[in-house]
Amino acid sequence: MGNRNGILAACVGLALAGCNGHGPRSVKDEDPADKIPAIKEATRTHNKAAIPQLVADLDSDDPAVRMYAIDALQMLTGETFGYRYYDNDEARKPSVAKWKQWLAHQ
Repeated sequence: MGNRNGILAACVGLALAGCNGHGPRSVKDEDPADKIPAIKEATRTHNKAAIPQLVADLDSDDPAVRMYAIDALQMLTGETFGYRYYDNDEARKPSVAKWKQWLAHQ
């Protein structure tokens, strides 16, 4: 019985250790579970170095990433160029092009 409790305790410990297995988060992370908190942090700290990645994220397949990216860009730059994260790929193209042009001139 003691061995069984020890094994159970080890399993619980390993499971809990994996609950917060995120390392340092970056706006360049591919996993939205890491990327989105990093975008929020970049916005909170006014980290303008994140802007190039945020512009790239406007083309993300994940609508949540796109939403957080445009919100962050608006907070950091005051601009949206008419971008709407929920539009389809084709409808987003002109705004994304404006963002890329804007970024090239910074």
